[in-house]
Amino acid sequence: MKHFTGYELLWLFFVYSFLGWVLETAATTLKQRKFSNRGLVNGPFCVIYGITAVLMSVGLQELKGIWLFVFAAVYATVAEWISGHLIEKIFHERWWDYSERKRNLDGYICVSASVFWGALGYVAVRFGNRFIIFLLTILPYILMRILLLILIVVLFIDVFASVMLLSGKSRNAERWAAADAGIDKVSAKLRKKINNVIERRIRKAYPKAVKTESVKKDAGGVFASGCCFYKIMLLFIIGAFLGDITETIFCRITEGVWMSRSSVVWGPFSIVWGLALALVTLFLYKYKDRSESFLFLTGTLLGGAYEYLCSVFTELVFGKVFWDYSRIPFNLGGRINLLYCFFWGIAAVVWFKRMFPKIEMLIEKIPVVSGKVITWLLLVFMVCNIGVSCMALVRYDERSRENKVSQSIKIENGNKKSDEKDLKAWQKWMDEHYDDAKMKKIYPNAKKA
Repeated sequence: MKHFTGYELLWLFFVYSFLGWVLETAATTLKQRKFSNRGLVNGPFCVIYGITAVLMSVGLQELKGIWLFVFAAVYATVAEWISGHLIEKIFHERWWDYSERKRNLDGYICVSASVFWGALGYVAVRFGNRFIIFLLTILPYILMRILLLILIVVLFIDVFASVMLLSGKSRNAERWAAADAGIDKVSAKLRKKINNVIERRIRKAYPKAVKTESVKKDAGGVFASGCCFYKIMLLFIIGAFLGDITETIFCRITEGVWMSRSSVVWGPFSIVWGLALALVTLFLYKYKDRSESFLFLTGTLLGGAYEYLCSVFTELVFGKVFWDYSRIPFNLGGRINLLYCFFWGIAAVVWFKRMFPKIEMLIEKIPVVSGKVITWLLLVFMVCNIGVSCMALVRYDERSRENKVSQSIKIENGNKKSDEKDLKAWQKWMDEHYDDAKMKKIYPNAKKA
């Protein structure tokens, strides 16, 4: 598996953002018969293309053929769905609508668009990345670094200004017009002019964009009403705990042994399960009353894509493989298998139709002040827990590599002492509290990638 450098990933982001802008602008210009600058920012970049392309480049690099196409379609579709809802939530506008197409969801995604995204993703991962990386190797390194730095600064300013203006934080034209004389008046006119330019560009790029009204529900003093931050955070903690217990019991039944299935060093918590439960609730909350077949199919696709990405991420970051399904039929690189993908679908149905209503009711019965305090305490604990676990896993991988070197090279005692002195404070603390024996007990299935 290729480990992309930060330099390479940034260039992939900018190149695909630019190509995405070219594609969107060309399509819209041909359709409207006049030039139209597409995208959120004013520069020639569609950042959603860049972000999705980087995600595919890292996560799907091992896949080929139909599986690369399918996973690229799933990841791009999820990215498009999230983008559409974020734009609607932040700007109170709907910029595109697939409602007239067959098999669409909310008008933001549809099967025909997903097929197109899958084809683009396939081409990018199989051919585009190689060509871009090749160009980076033959072009002057210093020049490309300077250009990259300029692009980062310009894009940051562009994104910040566009979001601030479009979200309405700087939109109040009447207040600007009534600003004080002098510098304030000039500043107000300049902001108003910039805002009008951006507004006209958006209207031109998305002629079908419509205003949407944000519906504010009266919680009536209820803690964590609806799909809010506090409910999602508590569901993350609950899901992490229940996932660990479920996997532990499953291993006991199937393999006849009790073993740790925790993702962290403090307590029985599985981060993969916790994130899965929080994300599926966040994404599918508005569809919780849909049919069981819809939830099953969505859970199967999203669960499989999510588990595959988690497997790639942990291997790249920690150098360890935490699960391997190579012995199970219909597996994909040992990272996922068809049977467990079906389990994700079944879990989605059971969660929304059986468990979630009861857990949601219990959460909303918690007193408001107590609920907020408990949530933040648990969140701080889990952040610290994840941080220490990541450091322990990184050091665990470092020791594994150091042991290989020490076996091939005979190190004298004096040199070994100097090496120990060179260790940083956090490395020494990890060696003392989380040595190899303890890490093997916490992560019994982890093996070197």
